[in-house]
Amino acid sequence: MPEFSLAPAWTAMFLGLFAVASAVGELRVAGHWQKMLDEIGRSPALQMITGLLELFIGAAIYLANPWASPDWLSSAMSVVGGLMIIEALVILAFSDVYTAFWLRRFGPLSKVWVILAIAIGVALIAVSVPRF
Repeated sequence: MPEFSLAPAWTAMFLGLFAVASAVGELRVAGHWQKMLDEIGRSPALQMITGLLELFIGAAIYLANPWASPDWLSSAMSVVGGLMIIEALVILAFSDVYTAFWLRRFGPLSKVWVILAIAIGVALIAVSVPRF
């Protein structure tokens, strides 16, 4: 039986690193996220690939982190995985509406989203590091 006691910490660490790195990328090339969403909104192939990739990653996170666990981080990561699954299904079914919704929110608020992504990423890294 594999050892999954560190799964919540690794999940939080990788999600935190992803959030920080993608936010730094947006800071380096402002408008990068908006362009990405615009490209996804125009391409049925990218919509399918995005939805499928998020579905697989969300399912892996959900399955590796038991919901009914005494560890609050495991439960929180399970919720994150579940939300990713729901978002993936929304992307697959309603990508035109969903990407248009997010495109309207990125332009004027891009700096706010970057700051929020960095804050969430740093918080996830901070809660995961002491568990190793």
